[in-house]
Amino acid sequence: MAQVRLEHITKVFGDGAEAATAVDDVSLEIPDHEFMILLGPSGCGKSTLLRMVAGLEDPTEGDVFIDDVRVNDVEPKLRDVAMVFQSYALYPHKTVARNIEFPLKVRGIGKAERAAEAQRAAEVLGLGPYLGRKPGQLSGGQRQRVALARAIVRRPAVFLMDEPLSNLDAKLRGDTRAELVDLHRRLDSTFLYVTHDQVEAMTMGTRVAVINQGRLEQVGAPQEVYDRPASVFVAQFIGTPPMNIIPGGLLGDGSVRLGVRPEHLRLDTGDGATGAGGGRVQATVRQVEHLGHEVLVLAHGNGDDGLALTARLPPEPGLPGAGDVVEFAFADRHVHRFDAASGERLP
Repeated sequence: MAQVRLEHITKVFGDGAEAATAVDDVSLEIPDHEFMILLGPSGCGKSTLLRMVAGLEDPTEGDVFIDDVRVNDVEPKLRDVAMVFQSYALYPHKTVARNIEFPLKVRGIGKAERAAEAQRAAEVLGLGPYLGRKPGQLSGGQRQRVALARAIVRRPAVFLMDEPLSNLDAKLRGDTRAELVDLHRRLDSTFLYVTHDQVEAMTMGTRVAVINQGRLEQVGAPQEVYDRPASVFVAQFIGTPPMNIIPGGLLGDGSVRLGVRPEHLRLDTGDGATGAGGGRVQATVRQVEHLGHEVLVLAHGNGDDGLALTARLPPEPGLPGAGDVVEFAFADRHVHRFDAASGERLP
């Protein structure tokens, strides 16, 4: 196991007028045995941050520590980390067994020992029957597991994973998510995992670090980040559908934007069933999506206020249709308040 610590990491590509800041003064501590998720949209700097931990990129400023050892000038092969890429990066001419044991061969480990290690890693990931096959004979999910097994045989202190599930279909992603969580539990290692998929972040991570335009927006347990987002960006990035943001001045103070999760919006039928307190807002239904276990009602404001709302409702009779003007209600305890100018959460 190993602790990873990032202190004021900045990465700038290019010089002068062409300079672009990919990572902007990020400090983050990842304790032993944590499953830390780096979450953010494409181009936010999360993969660049991971590559600096691996040693594939050098920070422009700041320090990277692994187990309290500064590794800025340490070669990647000496950092005791293993990286799993989105593209699998397998040798197509080698069998599964030879792919898995290759890192051990590079280290000069004997043939019998590395074969035994490859067998053990393959069994952990259910690859035993496929050791004699070539990568081209495997499914996408199996190839990704081979890449994981190749990382496991190194017995690294830190696993670095760069969107390893992006190339898999929905079912395989779900299955492999569960395998990764189980693998983390069994290996007792530190995982640093990059993704743009907030479902992966919510279901896999011990903690989530949300990154936006190279800056760290919030770090916390997945449920904590969902329940108390630190900014409008986090509020709308975490959650499917994302949090509704009501423009400043539409309901009260113009310096405050209100946030309400779709599951906390209710249709106000005027019978008092929605309860007292909170707020109400009128909108026109644009689309109704029936998902079986729930219905999503998408609506927009009736003026030029930029209001867009999504309500998550139970599949009950009497729901509105496209073009209907409705009133949504929400309880005050479910309201999040953000500064209209900065987007930061208010007390």
